[in-house]
Amino acid sequence: MAGWREATIGGRDDLRPVRVADLHVTLVFLGWTDPDRVAAIWEAASGTLVDGAVPPLLTPGGLAAVPKRRPRLVSLELSDEGGRAAALQRAAADSLAVAGLHEPERRPFWPHVTLARLRRGARWPPLEASPGLGPFEAAAVTLYRSHLSPSGARYEALHRHPLESARGG
Repeated sequence: MAGWREATIGGRDDLRPVRVADLHVTLVFLGWTDPDRVAAIWEAASGTLVDGAVPPLLTPGGLAAVPKRRPRLVSLELSDEGGRAAALQRAAADSLAVAGLHEPERRPFWPHVTLARLRRGARWPPLEASPGLGPFEAAAVTLYRSHLSPSGARYEALHRHPLESARGG
């Protein structure tokens, strides 16, 4: 995915690419959170992870403008083969809600990867509609802290739970 993203989006004046190291699928967005609650958040969310569980299988689809009316982001939509990502998202969100650490969103889970942000005043760019990338398994569930800046967000991994490959590799 990183090579395709760089070939398609890299070097364009109208887009600010997300760093390859920062590409991810968001299961639960928490927003600003008191740092003192991070341990409780991870305990609640990671309690839903079962060692040896089959990781989600995600298949890249087409590009999406987000939001549709006045796009600010270029995202790659992902198909959740078997619904395992949605089940993982639901379990984590429900666990956080039961612990009083998060109010679930009303919007349905939409698996995607944000690839770039449109620069101020830029219009939706003509891009290759479908990257033709094959399916991949999610490697881990990670709790990130966002560091926001004018050049874009940077993500710091606070906790990580690896997911075992169903393909034995």
